[in-house]
Amino acid sequence: MIYDLIIIGSGPAGLSAAVYGRRAGLNLLVIEEKPMSGGQVLNTYEVDNYLGLPGINGFDMGVKFKEHADAMGAQYKTASVTAIADRGEVKVVTTADGTEYEAKALILATGATHKTLGADGEAQYVGKGVSYCATCDGAFFKGRDVAVVGGGDVAVEDAIYLARMCRKVYLIHRRDSLRAAGSLQDKLFSSDRVEVLWNRTVSAICGSDLVESVKLRHVTEQTEEVLPVEGVFIAVGMQPNTAAFRDSVPCDDGGYVIAGEDCATQVPGIFAAGDIRTKQVRQIVTAVADGACAVAAAERYLNGTRR
Repeated sequence: MIYDLIIIGSGPAGLSAAVYGRRAGLNLLVIEEKPMSGGQVLNTYEVDNYLGLPGINGFDMGVKFKEHADAMGAQYKTASVTAIADRGEVKVVTTADGTEYEAKALILATGATHKTLGADGEAQYVGKGVSYCATCDGAFFKGRDVAVVGGGDVAVEDAIYLARMCRKVYLIHRRDSLRAAGSLQDKLFSSDRVEVLWNRTVSAICGSDLVESVKLRHVTEQTEEVLPVEGVFIAVGMQPNTAAFRDSVPCDDGGYVIAGEDCATQVPGIFAAGDIRTKQVRQIVTAVADGACAVAAAERYLNGTRR
């Protein structure tokens, strides 16, 4: 059987694409690695910036997305994709058990994963004081003391952003200089609410029900200290889930699939939506928008009007 469209991934981008694809009357299949659809949002304690659904639990949001796609008649297959191939008018998706699925067009929507510190307590307090997105969760910490971990552009931008609402922001960096752009550093150092803690790593994140402090280790002096904070924002990079695609579609140096706002890759008939693609903002709302844009572009491709 040759589907009109195969969507790889069932996070917000993939489920949005499933809804729009079914509304367009496409015969489609969603291939998801895990049996529970929803992607990263399932592990988010609370989402407060999605239009019309302030304060919704992340798990509940993921369930609602899945229910909407189900209501439209989306079909699913739980499998790990190991490769894709472009055979002209037919695209082939290969899964770990060797099964091949064929479609006229593909949407890659496998998302990206935040790099972690590997510190004790980090996984335990995700959504309970540990966050990987300052713009998503910063408002929950208004008037509180927080820490940002990292030294690149994103970490510095996060610290500047959080300083607008938090009482105190500690930027924790393992080196004695930042990698961020000079203009960002100027803004950071001009803030009286930000304090940079140089040459330190986070060894543990501590608390009871919620985060209460972090344990820091000085990398040169080999000393330890406890820093009382209620939030820890980790900004040490992202890892796109593109290992299965990198030999088939062009990616940038970071591993993100190169695709513009129409979500079209450089391979005709293959599209990328959500956190997997090159873009400036990676949030739930932009992933959902990408799902719609990718299907619109796929329709044009299937109708022979555009790539």
